[in-house]
Amino acid sequence: MAKIFCVANQKGGVGKTTTAVNLSAGLAAQKQRVLLVDLDPQGNASMGSGIDKQHLQASVYQVLVGLADVRATRQRSDSGGYDVLPANRELAGSEVELVDLEQRERRLKQALAEVDAEYDFVLIDCPPSLSLLTLNGLCAAHGVIVPMQCEYFALEGLSDLVNTIKQVHANLNLDLKIIGLLRVMFDPRVTLQQQVSDQLLSHFGDKVFSTIIPRNVRLAEAPSYGMPGVNFDPAARGSKAYMEFGAEMIERIKVM
Repeated sequence: MAKIFCVANQKGGVGKTTTAVNLSAGLAAQKQRVLLVDLDPQGNASMGSGIDKQHLQASVYQVLVGLADVRATRQRSDSGGYDVLPANRELAGSEVELVDLEQRERRLKQALAEVDAEYDFVLIDCPPSLSLLTLNGLCAAHGVIVPMQCEYFALEGLSDLVNTIKQVHANLNLDLKIIGLLRVMFDPRVTLQQQVSDQLLSHFGDKVFSTIIPRNVRLAEAPSYGMPGVNFDPAARGSKAYMEFGAEMIERIKVM
């Protein structure tokens, strides 16, 4: 049975897609069977995995509205070693269509149930907003991985996200919980980042992953080559950190 995790944060530009892509590659490198679900109409997770989003025969959009299934739609990321349920701009229109469908917030959960036995991990890259797409991700997941920068505004956004997760847990998905907070784009030379990191540890304790992802140019360069940073430059500090994070995730689910 696959463990399904959303990579989510209502604040944009915090490294959600970078985390989803590189965690997928890091887990795959450690012999895990991984499916990455791109739930963002921008399709950046698809592109960063080497999938041509401009020429898709079918995407997660068709899966959500019942025109295709996961097996027929998924593609292999040759550069990352995992499967991808890709997305493109078509997905933006699904918000309107989903409103009139039965079980509209559980469409993704129902679709993923068909391939549950084929994967160890399913990672869902959510858009940076509380939309019907994000709600589908949260209803399908066992938990949420929250990538965040150690800055003041990130703390503000975190409280909103925690409240959202509590509401979804209470009303739609009793399995849902925060798996952990991942500190990303971290620069230890910045005093404020150290202070915010300390605040997170004091408030959330063991919910904060021990792995810290440093600010790293090579991770930012990798998507333009259609590759996860983990595979683009395995020796880079950011790549090594995501490999460590993959190992930490494997250990963490053993005690879930």
